[in-house]
Amino acid sequence: MSQVSAEHRADAPKNVRCAVITVSDSRTRQTDTGGQLLNDLLLQAGMIVAVREIIPDEPAIMRPLLERLRDDAEIDAVLLTGGTGLSSRDMTFETVSSLITKLLPGYGELFRMLSFQEIGAAAMLSRAVGGLMSSTVVLTMPGSPAAVRLAVERIIGPELRHLVREARR
Repeated sequence: MSQVSAEHRADAPKNVRCAVITVSDSRTRQTDTGGQLLNDLLLQAGMIVAVREIIPDEPAIMRPLLERLRDDAEIDAVLLTGGTGLSSRDMTFETVSSLITKLLPGYGELFRMLSFQEIGAAAMLSRAVGGLMSSTVVLTMPGSPAAVRLAVERIIGPELRHLVREARR
């Protein structure tokens, strides 16, 4: 790690307040294994989960929620799990992308690269996307527990504080 990167990490906020959103037409709190794992891994990484919701894969519901979270000064990052595939019901990518003011292409690229190492060419089916909605970090990932674990342990956990620091500048 470079000295500049180390300084940025040292200067990053200790308390990052997250919203965890599961996008699913069928999951409930009892069956939402991906969302629960995301919640648990964020807590283990020292983040604060301030909001946790399950919403249907409907842009008319997702968009106002994301706009409210973007405008909430108490939320630093919004993490969504589910709805990133190719089926006709998967609208997370389109909805989130329409709200991103600064795209973070490396997030999706890195997620797919790491996913490729685990599942092979099927990794190309993921439309994980990340960026900023104004100064709020937004990151999406597939809903499977394996994908959530990969995203949080290898990408989000190590860099979320740094991302929030840069988003605030």
